[in-house]
Amino acid sequence: MRANKLYANIDKCVFAAEEIKVLGCFVSRVSVGADPGKQHHQDAFDCIKASFQQAPVLALPDENKSFSDVCDASDYAIGCALLQKDDEGRERVISFQSRQLKATQRNYPVHDKELLAMKHALVKFRVHLLGTRPFVIYTDHASLRTATNSPHLSQWMARWLSFFAEYNFRVEYKPGKLNVLADALSRRPDYELAHVSRVTTDLYDRIRLAYQEDENYTPLVPFLSDGKDAKVDRLSPRQRAHLHRYELADGLLHYRIDPGDPPRVVVPNDEDLKYDIFLEAHDAPMSGHLG
Repeated sequence: MRANKLYANIDKCVFAAEEIKVLGCFVSRVSVGADPGKQHHQDAFDCIKASFQQAPVLALPDENKSFSDVCDASDYAIGCALLQKDDEGRERVISFQSRQLKATQRNYPVHDKELLAMKHALVKFRVHLLGTRPFVIYTDHASLRTATNSPHLSQWMARWLSFFAEYNFRVEYKPGKLNVLADALSRRPDYELAHVSRVTTDLYDRIRLAYQEDENYTPLVPFLSDGKDAKVDRLSPRQRAHLHRYELADGLLHYRIDPGDPPRVVVPNDEDLKYDIFLEAHDAPMSGHLG
């Protein structure tokens, strides 16, 4: 260094060090490692990215505490979420719900779409909200606060208000920029799909096989699969009366209570199968309904 007239700054020199920092890395005699400080930031960034690809952990409902609900509607879908504060006062999500609007519902005015979102929330969260202490529904459509007092109601809206009367709630306005949770649930996903998480299970195959061992559904499944060639006399009187509520899709028997309800898979009377279904719904890491 002296021969080439190079000089070292003593304040920047480190002598007899086992490890030195060079260009953001830590260099030792055996390895080159990342800066722990930068690694901490990278881990935080990776955690944020992963949160957009994985389902959030839902909280368990406490029936001794009050609930709240947020809802919103767009031109294509409606969304809502059931919320409840935990012991630390943090607002936690109990359940998410959303669905696309039907073709006729897309023609509804904005007010009616928002009212439909509110009705959808009450239907989906009925088991938690009906008959409980008063709760709040938040919406970014201010006119819904007085919707129940409107003197000019259509016939179908009057039916909705009769349904609303079963619940003990009040409607409060939340500006759109603050109602981001329900807004995200009701948006149309026009972006390119980046990640898909799938849960593999053999439960559906076991349900199909269990139909053959359950005397209640042994005649019903072949009847629905045979179509026009099916003989109704093989069915019980109860099955004939509720035949319009059943449908068969991909070998799975589905049942609807009301025509507008989503179909539910019929589970045969197999105790081991029922136990495994409850286990998957409540204890599996991907269930989101632990407990």
